[in-house]
Amino acid sequence: MSDKGRKLITEVSGVVGAPVERVREALRKTLLPELMPDGDRFTVEDFPGHRSTVEITDRMIALQGGWWYRGEWTLAPVAEGTRLTHRVYNVATSLRWGVSLANRFFLGYDRATRDSFAAGLTRLGADLGCPVHLTP
Repeated sequence: MSDKGRKLITEVSGVVGAPVERVREALRKTLLPELMPDGDRFTVEDFPGHRSTVEITDRMIALQGGWWYRGEWTLAPVAEGTRLTHRVYNVATSLRWGVSLANRFFLGYDRATRDSFAAGLTRLGADLGCPVHLTP
């Protein structure tokens, strides 16, 4: 997806001490534990009555659902292993201004995203048996 029509809400990243391919597979299993998708773009039912579109490439896993949410996890090789970056975008096609207003009601959204990412990064490291750390 191009940057046109989306606005970055928050971003966090960390390093996993394993190659991109291993991190990608572990991340896929974490984000989509019950799914063994056939293709690189498909729809899932996250919970009853809510569906999200999933896109998978060799360096990205994205979930987009609801009226505004798109979460992307990108993977890049670095000397220590793999840099994993999670970005949350506002992709609303109408009432885009409402996302900022709605998120003010979720005080601490940015911190909650960072905390959730840190916990997920720790789990990935444990699953892969390698060190992890957040990056600034």
